[in-house]
Amino acid sequence: MATKIRLQRFGKKGKPFFHVVVADARSPRDGKFIERLGSYNPNTNPATIEINFEKTLDWVNKGAQPTDTARAILSYKGVMYKKHLEGGVKKGALTTEQADAKFAQWLDAKGGQIEGKKDSLTATKGEARKAALAAEAKKNADRAAAIALKNAPVAEEVVEEEVVAEEAPAAEAATEEVVAETPAVEETVAVAEEAPVAEEAPAVAEEAPAAEASTEETKEEA
Repeated sequence: MATKIRLQRFGKKGKPFFHVVVADARSPRDGKFIERLGSYNPNTNPATIEINFEKTLDWVNKGAQPTDTARAILSYKGVMYKKHLEGGVKKGALTTEQADAKFAQWLDAKGGQIEGKKDSLTATKGEARKAALAAEAKKNADRAAAIALKNAPVAEEVVEEEVVAEEAPAAEAATEEVVAETPAVEETVAVAEEAPVAEEAPAVAEEAPAAEASTEETKEEA
């Protein structure tokens, strides 16, 4: 019976979760399976993979063919590399001790890569958080500037009131100057009105001798 190592989909829409199973090659993807080997959760970063290493290696040695995605998962966990080393031992190219040492070295290097990726992700998250805080601070500053700009007309009205208050004494001074100049005009009018009286005075003086002459004539007749 031809067998395959493949993924069986679970989880809800948008957040899939997979079981790694061994199934008959003729069965549907989500149908019956022979044995469950582990799980694969792509929703985490890095992805969470749990595999029963010994059982998976045994099925691979028996001829179970993994799908492309399942092969990538098995390579990530070292199953395919372990199979390669065991093939070298069978051929006599390596001893069992050498194969184990090489595999242990590979595991250490892989663990370092995984830890480095986790540290990088942590640093990236920290930088993203700092950028978010900076953006929030800028947003708050822009909001404060907008509020200050909105309140600016009130300050301008106060300034205008102060300008009007400063101009009021100047207007009063101008009014006082006009009032101060008014008596001169009135005096001119008064002088103009009194001028004819001064002109009539000689006429009265001229009539006085005429009256005296009439009086003298009356005395002579008497």
